[in-house]
Amino acid sequence: MTDSMSLLLERLSRDELRAFARAAEIPGRSRMTKSELIDALRTELQSHSEPKRSKRSSASASEISEARRRRIHAGRRFDWMVDSRKSCTLRTIEGFACGLPAIAGRDRCALHGGTDISDLAVPAAGHLGIDTWPALLRHLLLASYDIDALGLDPVVSEMIWHIANFLYFEYFRVEVEGIENVPATGAGVLVCNHAGAFIPYDGVMLQLAVLNEADLPRRVRVVGTEILNLAPFLSHLYRKAGAAFASKEDARWVLNNGYLLGAFPEGVPAFQKPHSEAYQLRRFGRGGFASLAIDAGAPIVPVAIVGSEDVHPALFSSRRLAQLFKLFFPQQRVEELGVFLNPIPLPVKWRIRFLPPIHPPAPGPGTDRLTVLELAEQTREVVQAALDDMLEERGDSRF
Repeated sequence: MTDSMSLLLERLSRDELRAFARAAEIPGRSRMTKSELIDALRTELQSHSEPKRSKRSSASASEISEARRRRIHAGRRFDWMVDSRKSCTLRTIEGFACGLPAIAGRDRCALHGGTDISDLAVPAAGHLGIDTWPALLRHLLLASYDIDALGLDPVVSEMIWHIANFLYFEYFRVEVEGIENVPATGAGVLVCNHAGAFIPYDGVMLQLAVLNEADLPRRVRVVGTEILNLAPFLSHLYRKAGAAFASKEDARWVLNNGYLLGAFPEGVPAFQKPHSEAYQLRRFGRGGFASLAIDAGAPIVPVAIVGSEDVHPALFSSRRLAQLFKLFFPQQRVEELGVFLNPIPLPVKWRIRFLPPIHPPAPGPGTDRLTVLELAEQTREVVQAALDDMLEERGDSRF
């Protein structure tokens, strides 16, 4: 253990040290003094670091090979959606010809009206790969296509999709269950547990799960907090990748047009959880997602994600860090922030389970505030029960 980690342990309170000892399953922790807890945690970390690393590397060689094969297959499973023998008929007034293959049965490609870019993410060349980037960059620089009402750029989102698939298949080795519960057409609200880390990996993995695993590569327009729309550069990339702002206007546009909306109703409090409270759901806000689902008549698909809260395990929550954070982002409703030591995400194995949809009641005069809150609580209980089952199945094997 490094000196910096030892100093950090010494700064923790006895209750905080006991919480870590509970997570490490150290016997006799309730009777230990602070110095005894520090020694026990130091011994535990030192004794488990090397064996776990060697076991992980030896066990993951075949998994990485299989993950690479899955990634390549996923990038080429959409070739049936385009007609490689037929080129897009677009020609600009400057004489620029598109050159990309047309969508099967149509005259235009995925970028120029061959499909609804707000709903389906069809690779412009029929597959994902670095070999398609010259053509994509050519269209990006010429601005030969339109973006949608929320700022989705199909070229930028496809390039991010290709890059992020490394995280999905080879780094986090995501396993997906129940993908058939995601609506193949029409609106739907995917409601998930949120990770306790600052970087929203779970939102990206949710999008990739539907793109890579579903029969049709539908886009999930994930709703994000204010910071993702205020940070320089990140806010533009966030919009171009296909996400939505956390506003009723954006969410209603998504659902009223028959698209998929991704919601993390725990919101900012999920960033405040220490790892000792991982996968213990906070309140699902004020039921905003339930109200939107009722108004749009869209089914709610509960989604349980295991792995996201182990990527950056927070040692404890800090009010001072939150105050410092609010100096730069005063609009954020943050009371505490989790403090984690690893700047690089841990390569934990993820599991995403899409549960059977919950159909909301029809909108009408009988839809009151209590109905909305009951629907939100019902969804939270379904996700929590699934998380408990998945954690029991996983046991101590995180990698």
